[in-house]
Amino acid sequence: MRIRTILVGLLALIAANAQPPDTGHGRGRFGAGPAPLFEGGARFLGAEPGRPGRVVKNAPYSADAVTETTQALPDGNHIRQSSTVHVSRDSEGRTRSEQSLRTLNGLAPNANLPQVVFIYDPVANANYALNPTNRTATRTTWERPAGGDRPAMRRSDSGASASGNPGVGRGFHGGAMDPNLKTESLGRQTMEGVAADGTRTTQTIPAGRIGNEQPIQIVTESWYSPELQIFVLTKRTDPRRGETVTRLSNVSRAEPSRTLFEVPADFKVTETPSRPGRGPGPRPAAGAGK
Repeated sequence: MRIRTILVGLLALIAANAQPPDTGHGRGRFGAGPAPLFEGGARFLGAEPGRPGRVVKNAPYSADAVTETTQALPDGNHIRQSSTVHVSRDSEGRTRSEQSLRTLNGLAPNANLPQVVFIYDPVANANYALNPTNRTATRTTWERPAGGDRPAMRRSDSGASASGNPGVGRGFHGGAMDPNLKTESLGRQTMEGVAADGTRTTQTIPAGRIGNEQPIQIVTESWYSPELQIFVLTKRTDPRRGETVTRLSNVSRAEPSRTLFEVPADFKVTETPSRPGRGPGPRPAAGAGK
């Protein structure tokens, strides 16, 4: 009963606080530079491996986003964890993600928690959080801000994005060159049947910055598909937290069924108050990385 109460409250909270996930470049799940899907093993509800605040049309796909974390302990032991989120997007930009609540940090990892489904519908300006076990859903709408969707991320010829994040070369920090941030191109490869552009970002924490005796290097490698506008692979290595790898597998380019982005007729739907000025996509759940 207690787990059910937590689940209902959590679904309502996520639906009511809908906002774009930070899934692209910038400070977020990938740290400085291109952000990974999940930083430090944190799990995000409703997250899609795209770019922040985007509505991507005419690029349908479905795939499994598999996240694997490995942390080495001082005694030589290792902690390995894995989770999978099934994601889909149709030609109108609707997205759907399915995952188990066990992928949330700090929420009864050993409990028999159900699968949950999150749907973002930019056509209807609504988010849905579904509990298939209880056949219930929470619906939240928002008022589209003046000017419509957020502008797409753009890259200049030098490789820097329109948001001010670095492309190839030294990174920018606070409007100035940051000598502790280096970003380099890894070229293009075909992954899961799609072409992806690779970027490696190395962030150095100088000795003494956080009490560290020696410099600490955090390396993030990301492979982004311009055609699908999603990250196909991300890998983050941080000696303080271990290694986190998120990759898309079982990628299908076929148009997903429209019914995947609709609430089944027999679900009991609870409405939450509309929120002006809030954009697409659920906010990461409490306890997730920042």
